[in-house]
Amino acid sequence: MKNSIKKLFVLILVVFTAAFSVGCSVDVSHVSPTPSVVSIEKTSTIGLEDIYTITYSDGSTSTLKITNGKNGEAGKDGASPSVEDLYESYLERYPDSNYREFLESVIAVSLPEDNSAVESALCSSAKVFTEFTEYKTSRLTTTKETAVYSGSAVIYKIDEDYTYFITNYHVIFDKAAVETDKIAKKIICYLYGSEGFPQETTEKDELGCTVYDYGNYAITCEYVGGAAPSDIAIFRAETSAVTSINGNVREVEFASSYSVGNTAIAIGNPESAGISVTKGIVSVDNEYITLSVDGTARAHRSIRIDTSIYNGSSGGGLFDTEGKLIGITNAGDGTDQNVNYAVPLQIVKNTVENIMYYANGDGYARKITLGVTVVSENSKYVYDQVSGKSGIVEDVVVDQI
Repeated sequence: MKNSIKKLFVLILVVFTAAFSVGCSVDVSHVSPTPSVVSIEKTSTIGLEDIYTITYSDGSTSTLKITNGKNGEAGKDGASPSVEDLYESYLERYPDSNYREFLESVIAVSLPEDNSAVESALCSSAKVFTEFTEYKTSRLTTTKETAVYSGSAVIYKIDEDYTYFITNYHVIFDKAAVETDKIAKKIICYLYGSEGFPQETTEKDELGCTVYDYGNYAITCEYVGGAAPSDIAIFRAETSAVTSINGNVREVEFASSYSVGNTAIAIGNPESAGISVTKGIVSVDNEYITLSVDGTARAHRSIRIDTSIYNGSSGGGLFDTEGKLIGITNAGDGTDQNVNYAVPLQIVKNTVENIMYYANGDGYARKITLGVTVVSENSKYVYDQVSGKSGIVEDVVVDQI
């Protein structure tokens, strides 16, 4: 969602459920907390084997055999049980547990939350301001005025000459703009930790519009290309200008996949208040919503998240717990902060690569038309208990040629 300093810009958002959307609910009221170890006692010795009895907080017990080895080494061939030995025994009794749960609840230590993923992702994040010329009508006259909007972005690529940023197409497009192509006449971005805000000056440009001062941390950018059907756009700045502000910036890293229930961390510029972080989960990994990005209503494939985003968050990165990009946030319900959306990983990657390939042309992404119409059939949700992964599987069938 793009935020306007002069006025509120609202995307027209109509959500409809795709044929493959599935909802599941689980009653967890009866689930007990992960059991902890009450005691570990050596209860007998048979030859070189020591037998340990482990008693858990739920009253159950298990036994662990340790073979005494040379030099008093701990573990399978050692004189006493190692952490790994205890973990294997714990998994035999509680196979659904993971190593972190084992360490926290069995050995009674509390591990600090790992914030390194967020901290790394902040090095790839930026807030954006875009300027357009719009008509301002009063009772007697119609004049031109500068309209300033805000959004967010992530760093896609850094080379010797330019640093490229990913944002939403609707962040750099304004249907009401006087500009022929409706693309922002000025794009300014700020890096996290070196932020600023546009200030009106008394100066006027050649059209008589207000000139804004963006301060010492402002990085002037230029439009590269975009695709309204994907709501993705690229702009760039001179790398020297970027690194002069902060030499620690880095390219965003793409995730390989995501699924329902995965953590979804949004980094953006909500309400133009500065770059901030919110956290939620992927609620639906694949559905269609209808957006009017450039004045034309289209169906957009999206990720639904319950991560909070607001006006100004558009174009910001959606990250997993490893700090890898799974999407670009672009829309919200407007009335329910548990219903927000992002452009999915696959569409972001493909669109960005397409735009970059045609960057020296007219700036528009290309889409190949094969003359083949396909439809989906037999859509269903599949959960693999062995890998713990899930997804919606469907057959793609040729309908017309």
